[in-house]
Order: sequence, then structure tokens, then C-alpha cells
Amino acid sequence: MEVEVKLRLADAAAHAALAAALQPSYRTTHQQENYFFDGVGGELSSRRVVLRVRFYDVDKKALVTVKGKQVLQDGIGRSPEEEEAVDPAAARAFLTDPAKLLALGIPVVESLKSSTGVSELVCLGGFNNTRQEFEWHGHLLELDETKFDWGTLYELECETAEPEKLRGELEAYLTRLGVAHSHSATSKFANFRNRTLL
Repeated sequence: MEVEVKLRLADAAAHAALAAALQPSYRTTHQQENYFFDGVGGELSSRRVVLRVRFYDVDKKALVTVKGKQVLQDGIGRSPEEEEAVDPAAARAFLTDPAKLLALGIPVVESLKSSTGVSELVCLGGFNNTRQEFEWHGHLLELDETKFDWGTLYELECETAEPEKLRGELEAYLTRLGVAHSHSATSKFANFRNRTLL
């Protein structure tokens, strides 16, 4: 189960202000490409299952991820998640020939096939995300700038075993900085599917 605090930043200025404040604890930046797949009959979306292939820094790394039904409430997201690293060059072929993803034979995909009955995939497209990572009081903060064809969203995420406690600490920190924020109410994938910026 993945548990994350997810806080939406108001705009580019809020994003820049937070990045500047966190700069002393900066670790790295990743350019992420995210692509999503569904069964030709909607076998995955009808079960609120998300199948994603994510590329890091062009082709340095690729992950296949399956997320179950996500509950996102009061800035805390919870969803079952499984992922597995795959060869980036092989993963690029999934975008034009999704059958290769189904035939890959890795446990996360085999489990998906048996649980949903999906036998043919279509690529839904995707979006790009720039993720900056920072150390903050023993936590790894992920500061995202997500670019859709119809606009850009800014978000702060952090995985934690104590989401309510961390959410309060992060909100207090953002308030002290004067960084306008709110609880994320919609996932990146939902915004992608619905062409929204919520």
C-alpha cells in the first residue's frame, strides 16, 4: 500500500518559492515520461486499476507500475501499488505495440492479466513530469511540475507511514513560507483522463 501526502501548490510562483526554500537540501531532479494503458474493452479502468510505464531521464530507467483503486482524501492518497523495473529500450516498444507489454511475463503484468482478464491493451498516451527531490526532516520530498497538453500543475508529494502527522508539519512549513497550497483532490492520472487541472 502506497500512502502519500499530496499537496497542490497554487501556481508557478508557489512552486518556485518552495524550490528555493528547499534548495539547501536538494538531492536530484528526474525528467519523467508517464504513459498509461487500458484494455480494449476498458477492463482496467472499469476496475479503477491504473497500468503505467514511466521513463526516467529519457531512457536511464523504466518502471511498469500497477495501481489499484486510489482513495485521495484531505491531501492523503492511499492505493495498492506494485512495480517492476524493465529494460528501457524494450519499454519504448510498448508505446507502439502494447501487446509486447502483455507478453513481457513479469509478475506484476501476469497478476494483472489473471485478476482482470485483460488480453489486449491500448496505449492511452500520457504526460511529462519534472520531479525535484529534497531531504526534509528525514523525509524525501518530491516537488512536481506536471505538464499536460492543456496546462501545468504543481504538487508536493511525500510517502510516509504517518500521513496525518506529516501533512500537518508540511502545511505549517508552507504557511510559514507564504506558499499558497491546498489539499490535492484529484490524481495526476484523473486529470490526464478527464483533461482537467483540478
